[in-house]
Amino acid sequence: MTKSLRRLALASTAFLVLATGAMAQQTVVWWDFLAGGDGVRMKALIEAFNTEHAGEITIENTTLEWGTPFYTKLQTSAAIGEGPDIATYHLSRIPLAVDSGTLSEITDEDMSGAGISDADFTAAASDAGKVEGTRYAVPFDQHGLILYYNKDMLAEAGLIDDDGLPTGLDGLENFNAVLAQFTGDGKYGLSTPTGDRYRTIYSLFGQQGGTMFDEAAGGFFPTDADVAKLTSAIDVVKGWVDSGYTPVQVESPAALALFTSQQSPFFIMGNWEIPTFVDLHAKGELFEWGAVELPTLFETKAAWSDSHAFVVPANAGKEADADKRAAVMKVIAWMDQHSLDWAGAGHIPAYNAVRDSAEFQALKPQSDYAGFADTAVFDPRTILAGPAAPLGDAWSNYVNPATTGEIAPADAAVQMRDDLNGQL
Repeated sequence: MTKSLRRLALASTAFLVLATGAMAQQTVVWWDFLAGGDGVRMKALIEAFNTEHAGEITIENTTLEWGTPFYTKLQTSAAIGEGPDIATYHLSRIPLAVDSGTLSEITDEDMSGAGISDADFTAAASDAGKVEGTRYAVPFDQHGLILYYNKDMLAEAGLIDDDGLPTGLDGLENFNAVLAQFTGDGKYGLSTPTGDRYRTIYSLFGQQGGTMFDEAAGGFFPTDADVAKLTSAIDVVKGWVDSGYTPVQVESPAALALFTSQQSPFFIMGNWEIPTFVDLHAKGELFEWGAVELPTLFETKAAWSDSHAFVVPANAGKEADADKRAAVMKVIAWMDQHSLDWAGAGHIPAYNAVRDSAEFQALKPQSDYAGFADTAVFDPRTILAGPAAPLGDAWSNYVNPATTGEIAPADAAVQMRDDLNGQL
């Protein structure tokens, strides 16, 4: 750990000692869904925590299958008091978890006892962890949609500034003109996998200031203007397909290969692909590359985002005592304060002191796209949202096919609205 972050962690540790006093040895049972590079990084953090807190707190961690299996097991286990003391969670799933009684409230006293507060985190992530003003999660990161780019190809076209960042991409007409410049002879201006296009569309919907869900106003896409904004966002991506700027059908591995083989100068994907490109470049198998926030094609900056967060399961009938609760909160605070290593996976730390640190600002390309944390559009706060949930099914059933011409964009928007409202 670097000096400034070490001082932050030591100061927080001193605060916790004073605030909580001596506590008996605690074992904190931990469940997560983190595999691959994320899993490796998290296990390293857990090992570091256990070493630093030997004789005080030990984390016993278990990794379960991502998606529906994880969330179902956590819900059923908490209902009978057999859940873990702490778990990772996607913030977009919080409303459903609260509705099912899976999670325990995390109070202001819990937070202050660990030396943290809402002000320590990005506002978008902090707010996404609450339901009707009550906190149920503490954010760990923000991950979202970004634009990867080939520096060599853009430099040759005169589209790179002195800092190695792309120029001339904001505004739909400008962006389309750049894509056209690189399209032809078997090459594409943009690589974007068919199955993930809904994230781009939701980002463009957010750039128009659209409201996806307002229960009091009628549910999903509550006004005709919101339906029109969704239609407009679909039209943009369908236009890229129709113009040949991006393939009609392409799955994620092939879309990634289009970019790495220099068949496309741009690749829209989540920041979780950062380790892939870092590793390829380190082996001398990749060109000079970078990543930035999505271009602003409409009125305002916005990009789809979600957040890994920490939750405390309710564990009916076996609620944690004060010492266990304090130990859990100490784990949460420590993880956030040591999240610089986690940022190596491409994620943006939700903890402001880490995100604002000189060490993170020196981390490239993460600091070049970190601004999306402040302009993020999360899934709407509804029990239908989040990974492996009905909202994702609706995107896949209506919106993604509209980009390939299977459904008219306007029809897709209306059908998606009606389907989701029918499930409320």
